Amino acid sequence: MSDIFEEVDEELRADRAQRFLKRYGTWIAAAMLLVVAGVGCLQGWRWWQDRQAMQAAEVFLSASAAAAAPNADVKAIAGQFTAVAAEAPGGYRTLARLRAAALLAAEDAPGALALWDQVSKDTAVEPLYRDLATLLWGLHGLGSVEPAQIESRLAPLAAAANPWHASAQEVRALAALQRGDSAAARQGLEALANDVTAPQGVRERAGRLLAGLGG
Repeated sequence: MSDIFEEVDEELRADRAQRFLKRYGTWIAAAMLLVVAGVGCLQGWRWWQDRQAMQAAEVFLSASAAAAAPNADVKAIAGQFTAVAAEAPGGYRTLARLRAAALLAAEDAPGALALWDQVSKDTAVEPLYRDLATLLWGLHGLGSVEPAQIESRLAPLAAAANPWHASAQEVRALAALQRGDSAAARQGLEALANDVTAPQGVRERAGRLLAGLGG
């Protein structure tokens, strides 16, 4: 008797399943196709990103090798890095702009400062590299940018928690000297000379500058 009930129950379940498929089968199939298409698009996107990164790496390394060659055309190579920055993924875009600015610094100071300023204000760039760009802007801006402006922009970097704090303090002290505030410069240099967390080279330069100020 139990076998009969089991057979009837199975037939009822099969009938319900058939009716369910007739009613919703098209939607289920469409949903499955969308899932498959989504996975395919994601894989395609990752492949494209990897390809872009590889191409950017090749051009970046080629430009770096050219920059290291004797009698290199600095402006032309800086242009290559700028071209990489225009199309490369985020990491290479940042590195290429920083590299281009470093190359331009000796021959096109305004162009280099503009690039560092651009990177320092780009919120898509990691804070570490934004701060580095700000630091380089301040360092190379000594003599052409208002010293007070340099001190102001580098003030957040001079905080103890910032990875660039020692270099930022050094540049701010130099800016203070440029605007004739030897007291502020001396204060910053003394703090650097006594900062055991600062790089040895920075501490030694601070000591030499203090000696020159009669400190």
